[in-house]
Order: sequence, then C-alpha cells, then structure tokens
Amino acid sequence: MSDLTRIYASGDTFAGELMKGRLEAEGISVMMKGEGEGPYRTGPVYLWVNTEDADRARGVMDAVDSGAFAVTEEDIVEAEGVVAAEDATPEHSRD
Repeated sequence: MSDLTRIYASGDTFAGELMKGRLEAEGISVMMKGEGEGPYRTGPVYLWVNTEDADRARGVMDAVDSGAFAVTEEDIVEAEGVVAAEDATPEHSRD
C-alpha cells in the first residue's frame, strides 16, 4: 500500500474488525491502525485503504450501513439445509 486514504474511524474495535473483514471479503486491502494489543482492546481504530480503492470501499461501507449484507431468516434456513445435506453425504466410503 503506497498512497493511503483513511476511510473509517470508530471507538469500537470490534466494529472496526467487522468492517475490515467485510472490505477484505470484497477484495479491498485494508490496513488497520489504532487497535489496542492484548485481551482488552480499547481506543479508536482507523481503517486505511489504497487511495484508488477508497471510493469502492466507501460504497461497501454504505451497503453495510444500509443493511444490504444483513443475514435474513431465509439465509439461515437455506444454510441449515445445506449443512444437513452435507452431513448426510459420507465423505469417504469403505469397500
């Protein structure tokens, strides 16, 4: 990362980690600064991205804020059906 733009700031380290994960899931490299070390992370957290990715990152953050990535009950039922089907299929068989 050479030219960086700060695109996110929060006093909530967990929220920062979640946003970082969503941005990375969308293929955007993220640098997180400001998170505390150890088991009791406190203080502000800042997310930085390549300047060329800043507009796309802001679009992802807007989508997160709008609820576009929210998990619905239908998603959960569908995922449970997939897991149940996978559990019923043996991975290995012996002759």
